[in-house]
Amino acid sequence: MGEISIVGVDLAKQVLQVHGATADGQVLFRKKLSRAQFAKFMASLPPCVVAMEACATAHYWGRELSRLGHEVRLIPPIYVKPFVKRQKNDAADAEAVAEAAQRPTMRTVAVKTADQQARAMLFRTRDLLVGQRTRLVNALRGHLAEHGIIIGQGVGNIARFAACLDQDTLPDLVRDLGRLYLDQIAQISDEIGKLDKRITTAARENSTARRLQTMPGIGPVCAMAIASFAPAMREFRRSRDFAAWLGLVPRQHSSGGKQKLGRTSKMGQRDIRRLLIIGAMSVVHWRGRHGGRPGSWLSRMLARKPRKLVAIALANKMARMIWAMLAGETDYRDPTGAIC
Repeated sequence: MGEISIVGVDLAKQVLQVHGATADGQVLFRKKLSRAQFAKFMASLPPCVVAMEACATAHYWGRELSRLGHEVRLIPPIYVKPFVKRQKNDAADAEAVAEAAQRPTMRTVAVKTADQQARAMLFRTRDLLVGQRTRLVNALRGHLAEHGIIIGQGVGNIARFAACLDQDTLPDLVRDLGRLYLDQIAQISDEIGKLDKRITTAARENSTARRLQTMPGIGPVCAMAIASFAPAMREFRRSRDFAAWLGLVPRQHSSGGKQKLGRTSKMGQRDIRRLLIIGAMSVVHWRGRHGGRPGSWLSRMLARKPRKLVAIALANKMARMIWAMLAGETDYRDPTGAIC
């Protein structure tokens, strides 16, 4: 046991597979353990490298194993897949994790704290409720359309739904079920409002979120999402690496010294990417009216590109500015008029 250099772990809810190896890759043990057995077994091992896929429960186990003195490495599953041998099973997955972690250039994920995961749950809950409200609104629109009542999209038309349900031409059952929809929508909207207040309060108290909100297009929700989901900026060597982590850079199909760039990769953190694009769209809409300020980057782009494409490019630029702001601990500055 004293020769153990690395332990690969294939995580699951009840049964965990572990693979122990030496520094030169020699297999020492393969074990299938329950959650309680796994915790006791890892406590009995000397400090070593413990590698896991960055998936559900990985951050919890990362914190627990770090307290035991182990060095935890979380690897994105897509980087582990090439190391899986012909037949896929738990033992092969654990061995693949151990082999991937031994690569000196392998990229890892920072272990999140309990507070970071709590804030992430806040955003996930808000997104869930917003999605439920959208489904209810769309369902009610569809049902009323079958009775000849056409109402525009959006939550802003909720008052029109209530007015249309008072029409005597509708069957009583339709009016009763329609009011049931409206009650559910109102209840969910109230819960979303409460979550928005908690996010705004947290953004006001967080120094990183306050700094981020000095940039146009970033509000409390986006600022707290970055503070919750993004790792420390020291994990990225340059601003482009952070933009690539968000999935805001083009895909590459380069070969033979010829550079070929495709569409946006969308391979990164989707929550922050979506919020940055929404913020960029608002900047394009409000500051891009009448073509934008003459001579600015925004005006030059709007003159020759579609507005949605300009918003994606602006989101990429905003991501790079965010890296510079957080790495240098400075507020937003735009001396060259990049956005305005």
